[in-house]
Amino acid sequence: DIYRMKGVLAIKGKQNKFVYQAVHMIFDGTFDPDETWGPDEERVNKLVFIGKNLDKQALTSDFKGCLISPENQAKIDEIEKV
Repeated sequence: DIYRMKGVLAIKGKQNKFVYQAVHMIFDGTFDPDETWGPDEERVNKLVFIGKNLDKQALTSDFKGCLISPENQAKIDEIEKV
């Protein structure tokens, strides 16, 4: 059960940070015009989940499945051919 989550995401091709927060089923996220990645700043994803009975391993592996990697990029390229 996730009660609350918040974070900052580095989205490929975007210079602004994607900042989000959610409470239960209410989600709000946007590319913050005041929050850009600096030229020497490491682009990292930061996620915080607050809840009970959370499966950290499943959350971590599911999120990693969304990251751009050579394997995931190949899948994206294949889908975009259709």
